[in-house]
Amino acid sequence: MSYVKPEQVVEAAVAAGKAKAEAGNLQLLMRGVLGGAILACATTLALAATGQTTGIVGAIVFPLGFVIIVILGLELVTGAFAVVPLAVYRRQATMADMLRNYAVVILGHLVGCLGYAAAYVAVITRMGTSDADPMVATLVNLAEAKTLAYAELGGAGFALVFIKAVLCNWMVTLGVVMAMTSTSTGGKILAMWLPITCFFAQGFEHAVVNMFVIPAGMMLGADVGVGDWWLWNQAPVLLGNFVGGVLLTGFALYLAHWNTTAAGPLLELQEERGHGLAEQLESELEEELETMASAQGEPAKR
Repeated sequence: MSYVKPEQVVEAAVAAGKAKAEAGNLQLLMRGVLGGAILACATTLALAATGQTTGIVGAIVFPLGFVIIVILGLELVTGAFAVVPLAVYRRQATMADMLRNYAVVILGHLVGCLGYAAAYVAVITRMGTSDADPMVATLVNLAEAKTLAYAELGGAGFALVFIKAVLCNWMVTLGVVMAMTSTSTGGKILAMWLPITCFFAQGFEHAVVNMFVIPAGMMLGADVGVGDWWLWNQAPVLLGNFVGGVLLTGFALYLAHWNTTAAGPLLELQEERGHGLAEQLESELEEELETMASAQGEPAKR
């Protein structure tokens, strides 16, 4: 059976958070760069498919980038928003390691997304000689819709983008956790595909996708500044993605399914190791007493 029970999934999520928190900076950076670039590539595929067909087709093909990232063990900070806090809560990781993970991975995402954006812009503009490709207008319009449209609403716009980010990462982190419900590659792919399709089809806000879409639109002439990008999208979306991941998926599933039964085998193993250590120390002490007694010509006292 490839199905993994929810209680075991919770423990797997804690273990995954611990591993992410303990990873080295170079590993996190490279995983973040690759994760960002791969997701950006999947985004352009989904946008192209949407333009040629309908939005639901783009939503169906978009998860392939997420699948590649998860299967290859790369990093998406949005996924880490759900699992690393669980490891911190269980005292298997520190707050400092959690923040280090987020900072390094976000830096990697920016490098990967900006690098892919520059390359993709060069391709669709034929090295800056043409703007006839439909994707040029698509990216410009998206960049402005994801920033200036919110700015026009003022405080309501900030609240709107935050809520869309919360809902987005609820689905994205469910995809991360759903991948843990199966031990087979096919099962993992199918399980994680569903919630990712759900978020993309409804136009929610994903921080890493926006690290590509908005800068690419800016490179193509969108009337968006760096301040607009970060104030009206990137910063509130990162915050909303964190809230959605840690509350609606991470701790919600933890409280729903964690129990001592899942942790039982771990506690039994620790107890067995404790008994084994005590027996080893007792045996070594007996041997030392026998050696001392033999040297003095007296029987050992136990």
